[in-house]
Amino acid sequence: MIFSAVLAQWGVEIGVISGILTIFGGTIIGFAAINTIGNAIAGLIVMTSRPFRVGDRIFFNGQFADITSIELIYTKMLTLDNVLVSVPNQELLKAEIDNYGKKNVVRRHCTVTPGFEYNSADVEKALLEAAGKIQGVLKEPKPYVWITKFQNYAVEYALYAFINDIKRLPEIDAELHRAVLETCRLRNIDISTPLLLKQLKG
Repeated sequence: MIFSAVLAQWGVEIGVISGILTIFGGTIIGFAAINTIGNAIAGLIVMTSRPFRVGDRIFFNGQFADITSIELIYTKMLTLDNVLVSVPNQELLKAEIDNYGKKNVVRRHCTVTPGFEYNSADVEKALLEAAGKIQGVLKEPKPYVWITKFQNYAVEYALYAFINDIKRLPEIDAELHRAVLETCRLRNIDISTPLLLKQLKG
C-alpha cells in the first residue's frame, strides 16, 4: 500500500501498478508450475523406465550414493557421508549415472607404471598377489592383468578384479590400491613415475 501511494504521487495509476504486479506474480507462478510439472513427468519416467531402484548404489555428481526413495518430484539418496540428498527428477534424467545395483558383479581396476627394466611376468605376478589379499575380490571371475600402454619411460599395467559387495565398493578399491602398493614394495618394484624421475635426474 505504501509503495502504491508513493508511486501514485508520481502520477502512476494504481491500476497500472496492479497489472504489473499481477503479470510479474503470474510469471513466477507459471515458471514454478512448469518446473514442478517437468519434475513430475521426469519422476514418472524414472519410475517406469527404472534406471535404478531403491537400495541401488549409484555414482552421481562425482560421488557414490544409495537410493532411499523414488518420489514423483524428487529422488532421495544417502551419500557415503550419511547426508540425505533430494535431487529433482529432471536433473537425474539429464545426468550421466553409473548404477552399480545391489549385488551385481562389477569389475574394478588399479593401474601402475613401473619402468621397462622390470620383467612383465614379475609385475603381473605381484599385482595378482595383491588382488588375492583382498577380502571381497572374487575368485571367479579371476583377477587378471593387461599391459595397456607403453609410455616414454614406463609400461602401464592394469590389474582387473571383480567384486559383488557393492556396499563396500569404495573400501575395496582403497584396499586394492593399498595392497598393490605394499606388494610392489616388498618385491622391489618401483611404481613411482619414471618420466618425472628421468626429468629430475636429467
